[in-house]
Amino acid sequence: MRVDLFDFDLPQANIALRPASPRDSARMLIVPREGAFVDRTVADLPSCLRAGDVLVFNDTRVIPAQLVGVRTSDTGGKAKIGATLHKRIDLRRWQAFVKNGKRLRVGDVIAFPADVAATAEALHEDGSWTLAFHGEEPVEVLLERAGTMPLPPYIAGKRPTDEADRHDYQTMFARADGAVAAPTAALHFTPELISALENAEIKSEFLTLHVGAGTFLPVKATDTADHAMHAEWGEIDVATADRLNAVRAAGGRVIAVGTTSLRLLESATGEDGIIRAFAGDTAIFITPGYRFKAIDGLMTNFHLPKSTLFMLISALMGLDRMQEAYRYAIDEGYRFYSYGDSGLLIP
Repeated sequence: MRVDLFDFDLPQANIALRPASPRDSARMLIVPREGAFVDRTVADLPSCLRAGDVLVFNDTRVIPAQLVGVRTSDTGGKAKIGATLHKRIDLRRWQAFVKNGKRLRVGDVIAFPADVAATAEALHEDGSWTLAFHGEEPVEVLLERAGTMPLPPYIAGKRPTDEADRHDYQTMFARADGAVAAPTAALHFTPELISALENAEIKSEFLTLHVGAGTFLPVKATDTADHAMHAEWGEIDVATADRLNAVRAAGGRVIAVGTTSLRLLESATGEDGIIRAFAGDTAIFITPGYRFKAIDGLMTNFHLPKSTLFMLISALMGLDRMQEAYRYAIDEGYRFYSYGDSGLLIP
């Protein structure tokens, strides 16, 4: 499909630079397959679902993966280098998108703050680099000293990252270190909301997908068939898969909280509709025409024009329906993107 079909005009005033407080006070637009849109808040979620439904959350934890340092080279002198880690290769090596990467050569050392250093080990076809970190301390420990939270460009370009973002850009479920972008749909949840969901007999399950910085990359192709997704690592264990299958067998609905949860669930599900254990990379790219196998609904934030995420929700609900919903949301002043409001899509 043509990528420009997924374009829309978004006023800058609709882009959220800070989250709602409290988190579950964010607005939530309910989008059914047909009929009127319904304006609610996230705190209303228990009354918007049914007893026996299950919400599936991503428990990945965002690491401070944004680094700024200085390249030291015997031949080229010093140069400022920015790096955003986006995928772990092994204990000491990460793949990273590099700002000013044309100034790097294989073997160059980048000196980051707090005595953290890495060697530029290999250049990849997509322009990213493998960085090999020096020393024996876990890379995550080094990042806590030298890194900052990797806020999306549409926020970082408007204000500096600050200490509040270390809390705000992390879900209450964050457990497994490895993401460089938050599973933002779950940012709206609070302990009070989870308690209310439990009282309404709505279950919660957890999986892990380490969201990569590739989620922010624009689709440069003119046709969706020519776009290559970056792989991300995820895991669903056997017990979780079994419980999710049991929910559906009993007539409950599986509601993915965020496109990251949805993508991993769909990657783990066979053509027979059975969710199975999964551990490994997924680069699933969902566009209109895709047949969903695992999920019955999606809670998600409002996404960028021409993004793979807007393509995904258009596959779930229909492109015309989502264009209509986004026009409504913009006119009604809904806040977009990572710190923005939420939508509940029920196909």
